[in-house]
Amino acid sequence: MAGNNPSDIQIRVNSKRGGNVIHPVEVGDTPPLLSSAPTPIQNQIVYREIKHFKKWVPWLIPSFVVANIIMFVITMYVNNCPKNSVSCVAGFLGRFSFQPFKENPLLGPSSSALEKVGALDVSKVVDKHQGWRLITCMWLHGGVFHLLANMLSLVVIGIRLEQEFGFVRIGLLYVISGFGGSLLSALFIQSNISVGASGALFGLLGGMLSELITNWTIYANKVAALVTLVIIIAVNLAVGILPNVDNFAHLGGFISGFLLGFVFLIRPQFGWVNQRYAPPGYSATVAKPKFMTYQRVLWAVSLILVIVWLVAGLVMVLRGVDLNDHCSWCHYMSCVPTSRWSCNTQPVSCMSEQTGNQLSLTCSNNNKTRTYTLMNATSSQIQGLCSQLCR
Repeated sequence: MAGNNPSDIQIRVNSKRGGNVIHPVEVGDTPPLLSSAPTPIQNQIVYREIKHFKKWVPWLIPSFVVANIIMFVITMYVNNCPKNSVSCVAGFLGRFSFQPFKENPLLGPSSSALEKVGALDVSKVVDKHQGWRLITCMWLHGGVFHLLANMLSLVVIGIRLEQEFGFVRIGLLYVISGFGGSLLSALFIQSNISVGASGALFGLLGGMLSELITNWTIYANKVAALVTLVIIIAVNLAVGILPNVDNFAHLGGFISGFLLGFVFLIRPQFGWVNQRYAPPGYSATVAKPKFMTYQRVLWAVSLILVIVWLVAGLVMVLRGVDLNDHCSWCHYMSCVPTSRWSCNTQPVSCMSEQTGNQLSLTCSNNNKTRTYTLMNATSSQIQGLCSQLCR
């Protein structure tokens, strides 16, 4: 009836994410009873889940996992270690065996095989107009260990997000964040190839952080959730300062995902939900806004910033801009040299000389020389031996 007090509206709070997120559930009508005699069950309330907070069945993230595994199998097929290398790991796998540990300690293919199937190579993006590599690189992995680490993280993080927000928003968040990670990587790391889903994964982490901020009022234990999430993000970014880890892809993906989270993962306020799903005949004295003012401001600012970043980043990449020329210290964000490791990322190269069945190689990077017994060595075999010699 009109004029009812807002407190008369019954909204059940139902936790769906380990007690941290609270979800309103709509009050439905009591189902008809077979008997007309009054019983206590007539006061029963039936709850139905509100569509704005519905629980989605995840299928896209598992599909992404399958796609990444399929691409790794295809990469190993293209790699064909027995044909293109002198020695292989797990030779019983035949064509799918791995490159030697000295060449690839992650149990995976050679760099040339990754280039063939779409690894991010800035020179090819700029000089040969192969911009598609900015997307394909996020579906490739450098080895079994690399693949397992990323897919485990994707399952743990991605499935929960897809359950909460659906496949459309999480799919866009994942792909666009991965693209943003590729852009920042291409602007700083131009001497080596880059592969992996890490940029997209960091985008999901960034989205989780901005979702917590923009939907702050609907969280329980919000400070604990914020501290936990910040620690997880900080630890993962700190790992990126190790050698052979593309932390620029991590940073680019995180920044993109953080901004996109304010756009894609915004939720309506409970006051609006109460009025939206009020019983028939209820009339609110004061209309509640669907979103708070700060949510609208964050949405607009983030949308502008992410569009500017992606467009400007793409233009700079296609023009061959190297941001290391404008930031002399930025390379430390991806690798910090210590007494235990070097951050030298220069591509390896060797001088080769074939005499009969003897192949002599000299590494141009460290001047090491070695002779191999190998007749009519192919370019792929020479490249693989050179990689091992220069490590």
